[in-house]
Order: sequence, then C-alpha cells, then structure tokens
Amino acid sequence: MSPPDSESHPQDVAAPTREDSVAAALSESVGGPVGEHAAPHRWWTPVRVILAMAAVVFALGMVQKGPCYSENWMNGQDRYAQMCYSDLPYLYVGRGFVELNWPYTSDEESRARFDVMEYPVGISYFAWGAAWATHWVSGSPDVSARSQLPLGDLYADPDVLDELTTYVAVSAVLLGLATLLTAWFLARTHRHRPWDAALFALSPALLFNALVNWDLLAVALVAGALWAWSRDRPVLTGVMIGLGTATKLYPLFLIGGLLIICVRQRRLPDLLKVTVSAGFAWVLANAPAYLSSESAWKVFWTFNEKRGADLGSVWMVLDQAGLSFSWHEINTSSWIFFIAWCALVLLIGLAAPETPRLAQLGFLIVAGFLLVNKVYSPQYVLWLLPLAVLARPRWRDQIIWQSGELLYFASVWWYLGGYLQPGSGDDPGFYWLAIAVRIACELYLVAIVVRDVLRPHHDPVRARDQEMTTRSNAVAV
Repeated sequence: MSPPDSESHPQDVAAPTREDSVAAALSESVGGPVGEHAAPHRWWTPVRVILAMAAVVFALGMVQKGPCYSENWMNGQDRYAQMCYSDLPYLYVGRGFVELNWPYTSDEESRARFDVMEYPVGISYFAWGAAWATHWVSGSPDVSARSQLPLGDLYADPDVLDELTTYVAVSAVLLGLATLLTAWFLARTHRHRPWDAALFALSPALLFNALVNWDLLAVALVAGALWAWSRDRPVLTGVMIGLGTATKLYPLFLIGGLLIICVRQRRLPDLLKVTVSAGFAWVLANAPAYLSSESAWKVFWTFNEKRGADLGSVWMVLDQAGLSFSWHEINTSSWIFFIAWCALVLLIGLAAPETPRLAQLGFLIVAGFLLVNKVYSPQYVLWLLPLAVLARPRWRDQIIWQSGELLYFASVWWYLGGYLQPGSGDDPGFYWLAIAVRIACELYLVAIVVRDVLRPHHDPVRARDQEMTTRSNAVAV
C-alpha cells in the first residue's frame, strides 16, 4: 500500500521551483527555489500550505466583493463599475428564499409570487439551506408578515437588505469550505505532486469568480471524482460525478474521459460501476425535487433548452453582428459541434502512445462544451480550473490561459455597465475582442494538452512518474 501524501519521502515530492522555470522565477519574492538540502517542516506539509493559500485567496475574493457588500448589493451601477457583481443576493428575494420557500414547492400562491429556481437541484438545495442559516443568524424574523407585502417592497425593507448581506456572508463561508475541500482533493490526487494544487489555490480566476454564483459546489465534486479515481475507487468516483451532475451538468462529461481510459486499459467493469453509481446518486439527489413538483423540477431543463444566445458566447457575437439564430438552431448546431469534438477527443485518446490521464481528457471535453455553449458566463472558468491545473501543471501555460479569462472578467462587467459602448452608438467591439481573446487563450491550453497526450514526454506528470520509476528500479538493483 502506498503511504499517504503527508508521509511521502521529501525527495519523492515534485518541487515546482526545480522543474518549472516560471515557478522558480516567481519564488524569488519568497526566498527563491527550494535547495538541494532543504528539509520539510514538521507541521507545514504541502497539503496544509495549499489549504492556507486557498483560504487567503478566497478571503481576498470576498474583499473584492466589498464595494457591493457595503451597499447591500443595491447600487445597480457600482456592481459593474467595481466588478463586484454576484447572483446570490438577487436570487435570495427573487426566488423566495427571503420567505424560506422550498424551491420546488407546488403551492400556487408561492409559484405566482416567486420565479422557480432555474438551477439544478444541488444548487437549489444549497441556496435554500443557506437561507435557513441566514434566518437563524438574523434572529428568525417573521416570514409570514412578509408574505403580505408586495414583492417590490421587500427590496426596500431594511431588515431584508441586512439579510441580503448576511446571506452572501453565510454562502461565502460555505463556498469557502467547498474551496478548501477542492484544494485538498487536488493536492492528494497525485501522491508525488501535491504542489500542482497550488495552481488552483493561487488562481486569480478563483479569486475573482468564486462568489459570482454557486459553481464551486460542482467544482468540489469534480475534484473529488479526480481524487477518487486516482485511488481506484470507481463507485465513489461515480457518486461524485452523479452528485456533481445534480449540481451542474458538466461533471457528467467526465464519464466520456473514463470511457477512453477503461477501453484502453480493459477496465469495462470499472466503467460500469462508475456509470451505475453516478446514475443512482443523480436520481437520489433529484428525487426530493421531482416528487415535490415535477413542473418546477423541469424548469432547469426547459429554461436552458429555450435560452437564446447569451453573454460570452460566440453566438452572441454572431447575433450582434447581424447573423441571428433561433434557440432551436443554436441547440442543434452546438450539439453537432460538441459531438464532433467528443469524437475527436475519443480518437486522440485512443491513438495516444500511453493512456491519457482523466484530468487531460476531462479538460478537453469540458472545454469543447464551453466553446460552443449558448452562454459562457465569467464564472464558468471555474469548471475548467481543477481539470486544467492537473492536466497541465505549468505556471506559464496557466498564466496565459487565465490572462484571457481576466480580460473577459473585466470586459463583461464594463459591457453590462455600458462603459464599452462607442460614442457612435455602434456595437461594443471591445467586448467582442475580449470574447475572442478568451477563446484563443483557452484553445492555446487545449493545444498544449493535446500535445501532451500525443507526445507524453512533454507531460510533466508523466515525466515525474518515469523519474520515480527509474529511481525505484535503481534502488531495487
């Protein structure tokens, strides 16, 4: 049995400052690259350092939302000027959490008063649970009195405005725990490479996007699936994928990567275990919502099916450029492209000299889905983040990719605030440019990962594994 990560011999742990020139250069600000005779700290293990990094970055992300927090999220222009927008406070009232309504209630009065949550059940359950915690922290206000007020008056109620900020704070604490859990999973996915998780923990994409929505819940489950698979636990892998799919759809695509791996390694029983356990976990997670109100449960599916071209997508650029498509045409075209993309990933995975890693295949599949999706919100970068840092654990490539994401993050808020509108009244070309740069940076990382798959000697993880194998053989001799 392999020793746990915290007990690995120091020489067995890959040091980024020794194998990554960019990491070595960046380390000069904190003492320089690790020396040949460096000894590990008794308490500050790599995993604990990474958890501390993630906590600090997440806290800075909370500070970044400070301007909106200080104004109870009600300054419509500052949320774009200060780039501190978050969906959380607006849905607190708009989806009935202010009155502790069950997201999938069939009560006709509640359905007439509040819109149904348009998110998968995992997010809806979390948002509802956070609302209960908020009401408890706020002294359990009387929600029956609120039901007598017009919905618009709730946004002007000082007590409700205070609850909005409390709700964001409570949600932030819980999402912070999800962030730490993600960092823990990533640090322990590869026993000899815990420091790869630092690319997640120190990510600027994490800092700015962590609190835009609830996506970190699915991110933690994807990281859990990567960890479980690395531990040869297919049933747990499936449970993580199933719960992740119940929270956001994209974790389902990991099964495509597992299909390639299991076909190559003749592990079809493991693929069956993953698929069955994922299906069971998904059904079990969806059951309370479905049994409460089938029509409310279906809203997520119908909302996304009939959604038109939206923020960040190539479809929005085409629409604004005069090439309009109906939602049905976009659906058909997107699925055709995505199926073709998956077929290409399948061919690459089967043609590779060595079996690709799950993080590599998962990254390629999810990237293809995002590139042609009807909406590409700024926080969707978090979907790729855990996959990307394990697929290509190199600082240069992560910086190039995330630079495009940061440009888009700023541009989308400026666009929504009207700051990119030309004086002539033409379409905001700079926003189109930001979308193009974002896509180009993502395709750059896709190309690098494809190269690593087809030429494994470029893959840092493969190179380290071969080094460890060589060292073990030398010791055995």
